[in-house]
Amino acid sequence: MADASGPASPMSAPAAPLRRKMIAGGSALLLLPVVPRLARAATILAVRTWPADEYTRVTLEMDTELKAEHFTLDHPFRLVVDIEGLRLSPAINDLVSKIRPNDPYIGSVRAGQNRPNVVRLVFDLKQDVAPQVFTLKPIGEYKYRLVLDLYPKVAQDPLMALLKDAENDPLAGILENLAQNSPTEAPIPSVEGQKLPPLARNRQPDTPPPQPRAAPGARPGRPILIALDPGHGGEDPGAIGSRGTREKDIVLQIAQRLKKLIDAQPNMRAYLTRDRDYFVPLNVRVQKARRVQADLFISIHADAWIKPSARGSSVWALSQHGATSSAARWLAKKENDADLIGGVNLGAHNAQVAKVLLDLSTGAQINDSIRVGTQVLNEIGKINQLHKNRIERAGFAVLKAPDIPSILIETAFISNPQEEQLLRTSAHQQRIANAVLSGIQDYFSAHPALARRE
Repeated sequence: MADASGPASPMSAPAAPLRRKMIAGGSALLLLPVVPRLARAATILAVRTWPADEYTRVTLEMDTELKAEHFTLDHPFRLVVDIEGLRLSPAINDLVSKIRPNDPYIGSVRAGQNRPNVVRLVFDLKQDVAPQVFTLKPIGEYKYRLVLDLYPKVAQDPLMALLKDAENDPLAGILENLAQNSPTEAPIPSVEGQKLPPLARNRQPDTPPPQPRAAPGARPGRPILIALDPGHGGEDPGAIGSRGTREKDIVLQIAQRLKKLIDAQPNMRAYLTRDRDYFVPLNVRVQKARRVQADLFISIHADAWIKPSARGSSVWALSQHGATSSAARWLAKKENDADLIGGVNLGAHNAQVAKVLLDLSTGAQINDSIRVGTQVLNEIGKINQLHKNRIERAGFAVLKAPDIPSILIETAFISNPQEEQLLRTSAHQQRIANAVLSGIQDYFSAHPALARRE
């Protein structure tokens, strides 16, 4: 363990003049006389890290709920976290080895016994962050969790990610024009202490945007933009098959294959709500799709059931008035519980985020969702058995974009040994991606997308 030295050492000093202090896991601590108590130290059950460009998450799983105080320091940037009721242990020291060299936010971490029964963690940062530190109650396989989310000080804009992918794209100019003419306020989630991103790339006023090269067969205006949403991720593995296959891994692989197919089309482009293994709250997935002005939202999953005999693919659309069966209600609850399992900081939600999950005032979105879902279901039925030969309906939170046709695809039952084996193969993943693309093309051939925001 590397010790910090000197009077301003965050490992030993209880305070610092430049610190920005916050408390997680309970109300503000009162200044009361210190009363000795004989309480056993909590046991660290697991330490996990999830680095990603959007944010890095560090999770400490414990057998009891703890309180934590945190503050940040500048010059250089550091995050200091004091955990009460904890003593140094090999599990804490294991956190040091979990920090990866390619982590965009954490350079290193140090741990020390700051005071009796208080462990101090010092994260040496690569950039300024807006940290979120909170606790989660036990759910599923998890016990109590202390979560540290390190967001960049300036929020990342999904439009910029779309433009980054389009650097050498014939339609780059059109996509950049979309960003330049985006709304005055970027409608993406921001956490406390985080600034909204710039609206578009900085460009000299006298420099015109690059003109796109003609794409054979492309419609005038911007391309059809499809948001692909691989379910679960990070702390939330989704369903797990008998061979240990994790839903979050399979659906990400299928989504990446589908993105390549879509991007190869002259008049279509795809955007992934997550491109790696990290957790994305349900409402943030919807926000991202709306930010890039997607024409279609497709959430990709792999089903599970209590009996391994259940099998087949299915496609779902939103229901405003209840699910179509008891099984559908069970599935919707399971998918909507992803936020509880993955771990959402409820205190970080603001009014802007809350406005996303609106009650739909019209059935137009649902009607379009059923149309595109029917086309996709027909194509998937050619390569896999169907669980139901019609579109099913349920109240999935992730399908509640009020202005984007949205469907959820359960590619197969990962709880079925035969279908789990199929999902593990590259060939079957590619067949699923091909089938979904065919369904998308059939839908837009019959229902050309309107450039709603040009």
